[in-house]
Order: sequence, then C-alpha cells, then structure tokens
Amino acid sequence: MTEKEVLRLFEKFGALLKGHFKLSSGLHSEKYLQCALILQHPDIAEKLSKALVNKFSSRKIDVVIGPALGGVTLAYETARALGVRGLFTERQDGKMVLRRGFSISKGEKVLVVEDVVTTGGSTKEVIELVKSFGADIVGVGSIIDRSVSGIDFGVPFESLAKIDVETFEEDKCPFCKKEMPVTKPGSRR
Repeated sequence: MTEKEVLRLFEKFGALLKGHFKLSSGLHSEKYLQCALILQHPDIAEKLSKALVNKFSSRKIDVVIGPALGGVTLAYETARALGVRGLFTERQDGKMVLRRGFSISKGEKVLVVEDVVTTGGSTKEVIELVKSFGADIVGVGSIIDRSVSGIDFGVPFESLAKIDVETFEEDKCPFCKKEMPVTKPGSRR
C-alpha cells in the first residue's frame, strides 16, 4: 500500500478527527487519528498488516507485540500474516507488563507494532519490557508516524504513512486558551 492509499482510508472511514484532543502522550492537538475506525474492518486490517510485514521482509521475526489498546489488533493481524505469535502488553499500576500468561523467551526476535506513533512513549515502554526478557527487537512498525522530528528507537522504524499534526503542551495549547472543550479519545484516560 502506498502512503496515499493509507491516508485515503483515514478519509474514507472518517478516522482523521478534527477538534481539540488530549492525546495519550498528554499533548494536545487539533487532529486525532482513530485507527480503530479502520481496523474494525478485518479485510483492511489484513491489508495494512501485510503492508507492514513487507517493510520487514528481510528480518526473521518470531513474535509480534503491541501495546494495548492501539496495538492489539495490529499485533494480531501482523503476527497472522507472518505465521507467528501475536502478543500485547497492558498497563498495570502505571507500568507496561505482560499478562494473561503471555511470555517471551530469551533470544526471540520481536517486532513491536503500534497503530500511531506520536512521542513513542508507549512503544519505548514495550521495547524495554521485551528487552527485560532477553529478547531481540528487530524493528518497530506503525500504520501512522505522526512524530514531529522522528524518533530513534535504536532499531529500524517503519510506518505506512507519515502525517504532520502540530501538538502542544497543555499550558501552551491555543485551544485551551480559547476554552474549547477537550476530548480524550486515547486508551489512557
């Protein structure tokens, strides 16, 4: 899939929302990418996942993992496309953990996936968790990269599309200054 095709999906399914949003990172923005509106369609989730797999075709991958909630469907579909296990992490007492009997073995080759990367905070937490098991991170993949200056995860980072959306610290947010109501659509509330 081309970047243009991916972005067209966001338009087609009304997944690029406009307003005043507080992102999971704590930053504020006038745009929000709601990947769930796209990933709810299994055929599209499958196409996006296969496109992401193509970006890592030269690497051996044993496990795909993503943070809940945004990375759950993508991790599953990407793992399915690769024929490997698909896991997700969850927050417990503010910390990213593996639950539900999931485990990662030392030396396994792990691909970390996320629906949208903004600051990379959740993705970095997943990377640190995976490393704590002695596994090897082969790369990070996302549907959308909305980071402003790019993020160095210490491994190859590939996205299907890049979109520039300005973000603001709460105390510098022009929408807060106009007293516009804020929506918190992300998974961290």
